[in-house]
Amino acid sequence: MSQQRHGNTPGNPGAVTAFPDLPEATIARLPEYLRALHNLAESGSDTVSSEGLAAAAGVNSAKLRKDLSHLGSYGTRGVGYDVALLIDQVEYILGLDERRAVALVGVGNLGHALAGYDGFASRGFRIVALFDADAERVGKPINGLLVRHIDELGRAVVEEGITIGVIATPANAAQGVADELVAAGVTSILNFAPCVLSVPAGVDVRKVDLAIELQILSFHEHRKASLTALPGGRVDESGIEAVGS
Repeated sequence: MSQQRHGNTPGNPGAVTAFPDLPEATIARLPEYLRALHNLAESGSDTVSSEGLAAAAGVNSAKLRKDLSHLGSYGTRGVGYDVALLIDQVEYILGLDERRAVALVGVGNLGHALAGYDGFASRGFRIVALFDADAERVGKPINGLLVRHIDELGRAVVEEGITIGVIATPANAAQGVADELVAAGVTSILNFAPCVLSVPAGVDVRKVDLAIELQILSFHEHRKASLTALPGGRVDESGIEAVGS
């Protein structure tokens, strides 16, 4: 069911529009389009063809045109897409017309690196609070913010208007942190801990597991080695080398 978004829309200030129901695959590709569009804008491009944008985003042009049609953007024949307008449209759909406040819980090696990453600000996010349960980390400055004790999480969520939480704790602490974030009113969580979180309906979780991504790449390396090491590049179903004729 479509949700209603009250507020300004690109090119039509004050309008109230129906928020589009987008396929999950389209949602996942929109940030890639936005990255490519920003690169084009920074290079001085005012317009871009669907083929050019698709190549920059790493997708085929038919898929891109279908994705952008969900946004009501079809481009102009012979001209292509207006880069600035399309940036506005994609940022609107992704909710990046406001800089979203983010809390980061867990400032070990990974969390410390995330807290120091300057790229979030240019993508529409502000890390406004850092938390940890380790007394030796609490009170330490990271990228202009002092690490707070996890006990202050609920108050900070209200004071800073935080809606997104990032968990970078060990796995055994992640569920407890998720529970505290949800209790404080956070409704979106990015989880770097290697575990599955249980959250109520209405709370969205995205999981980033670097080890899983490496394992998937390891599979592809194994497969490529198996195929290229044999005459004709073949293995039989048991994995034993196929005998050439």
